[in-house]
Amino acid sequence: MTSNPDSHAFQELIASPPEVLEAHLAALDPVPLLLVYTHLSGDESLLEKFRPHIHGAWSFEVDIPADLQAELRAKVTATFKDYAATNRALPPAPEADQLQRMCDVAVGQVVPPEYLPMVLEELNFGTGDAKSVQWRKPVPAEVMDRYHVLVIGAGYSGLAMAIKLKEAGIPFTVIEKNDDVGGTWYENSYPGVAVDTPNHFYSYSFRTSSDWDHYFAQGPEIIEYIRTVYRESGVADHMRFEQEVVRAVWDEAGQVWAVTIRRKEGSVYEMRVNALVSGTGLLNRPSIPPIPGIEDFKGAMFHSSRWDHNLDLTGKTVVQIGTGASGMQLGPKVAEVAGHLTIFQRSPHWARHNPLLYAEVSEGLKWGLEHVPFYTKWWRFQLLYATSDGMLPHLKKDPNWPEPETSLNAFNKAIREQLIAHMREQLKGDEELLAKVTPSFPPYGKRMLRDSNWFSALTRDNVELVTGPVQKITATGVVDKDGIEHPAEVIILATGFKAQAPLFPMEIVGTDGSLRGKWGDDDPRAHLGITVPHFPNLFILYGPGTNGGHGGSAVFNSECQVRYTMLALRELIEREASSLEVRREPFEAYQAEFDAEHEKLVWTHPGVNNWYKNKSGRVVTNNPWRLSRYRNMTAVFDTEEYEIKGGEAAA
Repeated sequence: MTSNPDSHAFQELIASPPEVLEAHLAALDPVPLLLVYTHLSGDESLLEKFRPHIHGAWSFEVDIPADLQAELRAKVTATFKDYAATNRALPPAPEADQLQRMCDVAVGQVVPPEYLPMVLEELNFGTGDAKSVQWRKPVPAEVMDRYHVLVIGAGYSGLAMAIKLKEAGIPFTVIEKNDDVGGTWYENSYPGVAVDTPNHFYSYSFRTSSDWDHYFAQGPEIIEYIRTVYRESGVADHMRFEQEVVRAVWDEAGQVWAVTIRRKEGSVYEMRVNALVSGTGLLNRPSIPPIPGIEDFKGAMFHSSRWDHNLDLTGKTVVQIGTGASGMQLGPKVAEVAGHLTIFQRSPHWARHNPLLYAEVSEGLKWGLEHVPFYTKWWRFQLLYATSDGMLPHLKKDPNWPEPETSLNAFNKAIREQLIAHMREQLKGDEELLAKVTPSFPPYGKRMLRDSNWFSALTRDNVELVTGPVQKITATGVVDKDGIEHPAEVIILATGFKAQAPLFPMEIVGTDGSLRGKWGDDDPRAHLGITVPHFPNLFILYGPGTNGGHGGSAVFNSECQVRYTMLALRELIEREASSLEVRREPFEAYQAEFDAEHEKLVWTHPGVNNWYKNKSGRVVTNNPWRLSRYRNMTAVFDTEEYEIKGGEAAA
């Protein structure tokens, strides 16, 4: 509820008996409620009272005394009654100076002022979507009717793009290789699959939800959210499921993309479109390692993203290869039912404990998110700040730090010690096992994972951890580096994705050769992660260098890219231009700044091998910028960076 207090939800709230309202308010996290009160009343007197008791943005980082919480609830109740008596409208967004004071108190530190425009936009206190791109002048119907955009993929990014195209009235088609929306969340259905970003933030800013069952949603919850947004959005008529783009060639003479599309049964057809938008992302195609003998195995074998739900693992002898994000989530679940589970760990990962990881959202909190004005927005701010950029400054290398092999700086070392202490506790003091699972590189050198009961699962009697690479696979098992064969009835490949080869296996041919020819196998480059020289009217969502390695939400990044793409399409359509293409100079300047920034960060640490880097050591997947900076980079479309042809391009 975000518009005015005459809504049914607000009327239900203020009509509640005092004791019922008190009980409802007591179930809410006090810090977002403090922000609601300050926002609705304009009274900042409680901010200073709360300040000493807030030590971070997470709800478990506060220690608000009971009497102070009671005072807050009483003031909130009085404010609600006053709104009911006066029937006045809810206030607009806080002014910048008040917003600064509110945010600083709410997260226990000074929020960089550059964050505030992003916060106001993300929380969207107005009507509609603050990120929507508006037309600057009327577009003739005949111009719009002959324009067409093709979107590849119907995951989070592709669906958002479709929604914004429909909102703008731009004709479009979405090609999706699966039989439903959801993308990676449709494909990854393994036991234990869940998001590691709080889902009240890992969701569209233009379609928040108050009824999540968990703070970190399980896979089925997320796919249902995506399906709900899809059903509500009215884009079904634009979808073509179980079809796949195999090739796209830029026709310079016609100034269009000629796109070859393959249907499920194998037949192909061509579409000619003005613009091409890839929403396939970085985690789209499974990576199957070339292990000797992999074709010889006689049992069941599948990748984690192609889970065989017809196979019952109960009592089975299972080998799991890989201990990254998917492996850490599915391993403990498999261990609960398998007769024996052998886990091959090529290299260990750091994993942090979060007490909310498996916690369920209370009915009381759901009520507050639904009924209390602005509560959902301020709750989202808390999660945005808790999971975003707070860690980024501590991921920079201190050139004078005396322990560079294992940590970056004093803060990074403290995190390392906390992580080891947690592992030791979960491993019940088993120092031999602790040595196996402790990374030698600094924390965050690889993706920081959540401890999904991973370490405690390793202590089970039916679980064996084998370190080092796989030597080969035989008909009956997996052989380790020492030549010992570990028998298996089932092999699970938790081996990740071809993240360094976005758009694979599509062939995309521009004005000067193919995209794969320019990128090679593992060196993708794009301006802001979105556009590439010699590929006019091609836009990439969740493309090279846009993964959030230090935190944040992939959905936030995707919305930034969708807006940038919409700004570009507006330029094309309003000008009646035929094409735009990023110029070489700004493209190269961005790559240089991108690489220079990464040299300062942990992902280029010499002791780290991760999927962020290509074989030459260049980071190709991660965004090195603060969320606010990337938002600012993509919130405007600088026409000086592009060559625009046709129409009013020369005006």
